[in-house]
Amino acid sequence: MKRITQLIALFSVMIFTSSAMADKGAAQLKEVLLKRGMQADEITATQISGLYAVRDGSKILYLSADGRYLLHGELYDLSTGEPENLTEKSLQGLRKQLINSVPANEFITFKAKNEKYKINIFTDIDCGYCRKLHSEIEDYLAEGISINYLFFPRAGLNSDAYKKAVSVWCADDKNEAMTIAKMGTGVLEKKTCKNPVKEHMALGDKIGVRGTPMMVTNDGTVFPGYVPAKQLAKALSNK
Repeated sequence: MKRITQLIALFSVMIFTSSAMADKGAAQLKEVLLKRGMQADEITATQISGLYAVRDGSKILYLSADGRYLLHGELYDLSTGEPENLTEKSLQGLRKQLINSVPANEFITFKAKNEKYKINIFTDIDCGYCRKLHSEIEDYLAEGISINYLFFPRAGLNSDAYKKAVSVWCADDKNEAMTIAKMGTGVLEKKTCKNPVKEHMALGDKIGVRGTPMMVTNDGTVFPGYVPAKQLAKALSNK
């Protein structure tokens, strides 16, 4: 977010000579940004001639080919029957790539016996709606929804929620420890070990997690917040 703020502030006072920059492509625009101390993860041409998408983490801005004009908003294609959000489409592709890069052994998985769907959930041990969701875990499993948990302690590194997440991961039975931590049905033993909690948090930042729980499908679709089991199953069946 800091880089996005810098980008907006600096471009608001930049003036480039259009004739000198008119034919510059994405690679050259990225070079221009770097020379001015700004970074972009990716710059790609859009469907609009002379307009480039500048991605910084999970944020997308739009920059004219001459480097003069900056747009902050969503880009839609109105040529189809229903307007298509091209910005969200790009971000969905990014989320898909990122979430599918996580090895199976770096999730805490509650697997449905009659698995129909999989959902990846960024969770915080101390989050109220995260606890509500987990209290209904059997409802999700009954709907054929397997849940892959990733940790996103919102209070940050070394917070109580972070330490609880590490203890859960390091427990002999991760699933049981998750339930104990979320439901308070027993004593969670404090443990430390090599764990992916920091990696989960970094991934959440890249994907754009702003609150928990946040559900992400393997195709990059997001369901922010708590969604009841039957409602989630219906939404997944329509995808």
